[in-house]
Amino acid sequence: MPAQDVGSAGAQLGASGGHHKDGLIKLSLGAIGVVFGDIGTSPLYAFRETFAGHHPLALDPLHIWGVVSLMFWSMMIVVSLKYVSIIMRADNKGEGGSLALLALISGRTKIKRWSKGIILLGVFATALFYGDSMITPAVSVLSAVEGLAVAAPAFAGLVLPIAVVIIIGLFSIQRSGTSKVGLFFGPIMLVYFAVIATLGIISVVKTPEILTAFSPHYAVQFFYSDPLRAFLALGSVVLAVTGAEALYADMGHFGRNPIRVSWLFFVLPALMANYMGQGALLSREGAGALASPFYNLAPQALQLPLVVLATCAAVIASQAVISGAFSVTQQAIQLGFMPRLRIEHTSAATAGQIYIPLVNWMLLVMVLLLVMFFRTSSNLTSAYGIAVTGAMLIDTCLLAVVLFKLWNWPRIYAIPLLAIFFIVDGAYFAANLTKVPAGGWFPLLAGLIIFTFLTTWSKGRQLMIDRLREGAMPIKVFIQSAATAATRVPGTAVFMTSSAEGVPHALLHNLKHNKVLHERIILLTVKIMDEPYYPDDGRCHLEDLTHGFHRMVLKYGFMQEPDVPAALSRIHQCGPDFRMMDTSFFLSRQTLLASDRPGMMIWREKLFAWMLRNAESAMEFFRLPTNRVVELGSQVEI
Repeated sequence: MPAQDVGSAGAQLGASGGHHKDGLIKLSLGAIGVVFGDIGTSPLYAFRETFAGHHPLALDPLHIWGVVSLMFWSMMIVVSLKYVSIIMRADNKGEGGSLALLALISGRTKIKRWSKGIILLGVFATALFYGDSMITPAVSVLSAVEGLAVAAPAFAGLVLPIAVVIIIGLFSIQRSGTSKVGLFFGPIMLVYFAVIATLGIISVVKTPEILTAFSPHYAVQFFYSDPLRAFLALGSVVLAVTGAEALYADMGHFGRNPIRVSWLFFVLPALMANYMGQGALLSREGAGALASPFYNLAPQALQLPLVVLATCAAVIASQAVISGAFSVTQQAIQLGFMPRLRIEHTSAATAGQIYIPLVNWMLLVMVLLLVMFFRTSSNLTSAYGIAVTGAMLIDTCLLAVVLFKLWNWPRIYAIPLLAIFFIVDGAYFAANLTKVPAGGWFPLLAGLIIFTFLTTWSKGRQLMIDRLREGAMPIKVFIQSAATAATRVPGTAVFMTSSAEGVPHALLHNLKHNKVLHERIILLTVKIMDEPYYPDDGRCHLEDLTHGFHRMVLKYGFMQEPDVPAALSRIHQCGPDFRMMDTSFFLSRQTLLASDRPGMMIWREKLFAWMLRNAESAMEFFRLPTNRVVELGSQVEI
């Protein structure tokens, strides 16, 4: 998913010179370093698992040529056609990813009959991503370090401890930011892809007949001659395209063209050269090379340097997923699917470089548990794939809505294309379901738990807003009765409210207990829009309610972070300029009481109440000055 560190710099380049040749080359290099880390490390384990995994295949021409053909055409259909050629056109103001696509569909279509189902699909794809983001660092780092057992068998016992140390170190550096390290991502991955392509080509030269595997008839022949094993093999073949969704998710950081150029002219040829080389190696040496066909492509003397290079690539792939988890979490918070969490900025210059401590340490714990429980990358690949194929299948469902409702494609073109995608994605997902008992249960369980959290927060938040709105007094009635009766004191009071209607509870409580009103009262609502970035010139909507009362709505995109003091400092049409030392911010903190009222089951109400208690304070989330905030509590039944 989105990797913020290099990506944000890429977005800035894209805004200024992305269409020029120089800018295109720089962005393409950056994309190689960030976007293709996950799919780039697939050769470490994908080919091996297809033949030596839970459903082993015979090392004969039928199966070797069939698997190579399946991998090539999977890349062409899933990555080149589906993601690079079509889905990447469905951008939300330049941003991609499941949540951005969901916001695009929700904002531009009025499909009331299907809207709830579409939203749930998009949210479940996001939940599956978190499961994927736990498995990717574990399987990438483990599979890379396992090369040590091939290059130096005496050190085989150190594979697990070294992997654990690397993973702990990787998550520990997140707090300081990785922008400087990110500058080296592109060159390292460039060297990595060049090396694996070279090793593959050397092997292909020895067995040039492997090149005939480009023909789709070998994949068809595989299914015709051995249909059951061919179907089961799809569960491992799909490992070759894991990370394809990252191309779409990172589109906002690099732009459509740099990703396409990197994929079509460099990454795809390098990956296929390596897979062809592994196929050629197995056809020559058979079971002797099956322990690790990736590392056995290299001469003995170069295997240890290859382990180091592959480990660097695995760390880069993991870094991209971790940064993506931060980015997706930020989007989920802004779109109302997750409670406020503490977000730290690791760069003063680039807003996109963020660090979310809770997400970071929870991911670290889960990745270490996965490594210690499964112990080998081969075991982990059983858990890998279901989350990815599930997300791909959901992307195809969302694409169907885009083709018919947004782009209005003729059915004669849309239906055959969607049929191909549904058949391919459905086959991969079904094949991966066979791996549920062997470990595939983990991403499904993780996805289900996270999906429950996301939907509970979204539903509970809406119920709470509805309950507060039920008892809200009309603002005009309040002003007429209170404005002249209450004592007015100097200064400005800003009352934060989630609804742009009625009187905020904090205002009612303040008047009830303190018996005073400020000279200028702002009823402030922050709205997150269904687009990634909202322009500054349209950010503020102001309404004069008379008697010193003003209704203000600040609008932000779901990729932006609200900064209320900064927004107030740019407003000059609401009386005197805002001075923070003369401004008090009033927040309402609700305590939820579980009740039998219709809405949610009791256990979900209690879960929502727990999430609300542990959410980050609105004070920090909206960047309010700590010494100017007053919190007033109230109890709400949902």
